[in-house]
Amino acid sequence: MGYEELFPPYNMEWHGHATKRFANPFVGNKYDRVDVDPVMLSHAAVACGYTIRDFYEKPELGIHCLAYIYQLYDLLPVTHWFYASPWLAELGCKMVQKDTLPPIPDSTPVETLEDVDKLEVPSEEDLRKGTTYPQYQRLYSYVQKHLPQTFVPISYGFDPVGEAAALCGVENFIMWTFTEQEAAHKLMSKFTQTGINGALCTAKDYGSAMLVVASVLANNDIFSDEAVREYSVKYMREYVDKSFRGGAGPQIFYHCCGNQETSYKEFHNLVWSPFTVFHVGYKGRDVFPTELLVKEFGNRATCMGTVDTKLLINPNPKAVYDQASKQVIAGRDAPRGFILGAACECPPYTLPANILAMTQAATDHGTYGKW
Repeated sequence: MGYEELFPPYNMEWHGHATKRFANPFVGNKYDRVDVDPVMLSHAAVACGYTIRDFYEKPELGIHCLAYIYQLYDLLPVTHWFYASPWLAELGCKMVQKDTLPPIPDSTPVETLEDVDKLEVPSEEDLRKGTTYPQYQRLYSYVQKHLPQTFVPISYGFDPVGEAAALCGVENFIMWTFTEQEAAHKLMSKFTQTGINGALCTAKDYGSAMLVVASVLANNDIFSDEAVREYSVKYMREYVDKSFRGGAGPQIFYHCCGNQETSYKEFHNLVWSPFTVFHVGYKGRDVFPTELLVKEFGNRATCMGTVDTKLLINPNPKAVYDQASKQVIAGRDAPRGFILGAACECPPYTLPANILAMTQAATDHGTYGKW
């Protein structure tokens, strides 16, 4: 039995409605309400009765769960599947599946400064013979066959600082940004070029490649503004610029995770396209204020406002509704459109009532023509 046999037929009437709504920010429509994207991953599998591990070990099952559950929550008409450590296997990390986590690296191929120089960047041909890209090829073939209306080719550069740090150990990498800056930059460059090569593979095979890239480890709890600029923004920009020049894009999703209390200003120096979504998680201990997000980035990108992920696992949908309503009201008039999101991935055991609270807030306060 194929995974597709576990699910009822996809609701194409709902899909048409959701697709028209999804296009709002990018084509200037004012249809229905602002969209809600809680950055859902393994919660979809949990909601269908499977496990977190099932979502990551069985990508085809995971993405079909996502497509099905999006209909329940009235979310997005497109699918995605990813984890936060792409391309590390090709750079020598042993990736290990966990019961309650995405795949994580269980080894550090870079132990010394000499190992940095020895580390080779996999070519496009190497990536096609590796682990990560063939996994996405199989997944995308499944989606094109069984859920074609939801298909978007996506390539993940994800968190260049975090992935470079995983190659040598986070503590070592942070120390090297002070004491061995040349080595730290070499690791950054090598991971970034690997991600670029992955994006070029995707673009060549599918005609385009939405780019997802993030600043996660590089945030103000760990890095100064200058370090965020030097180690994160620089390589995020390089990833998008070189990927675009090789035929990837035009869509970009920038995810600035964690506390970007003052470093958010550094992200102005990224590459922007007409199909860019920009998202910041926190300012200090609080969710990033949508008023500031729109003021700083509303003329550059579609702004994605934030609901605190901690709220999504608490049995208090009114608290979610109140915070979501505040963010929607602050963002609904953004020049390039607005999406309501969560600060980071929707927790696997998110309470359904809390996702309903997000969509209810978007309906009550973000329905076009009603404010």
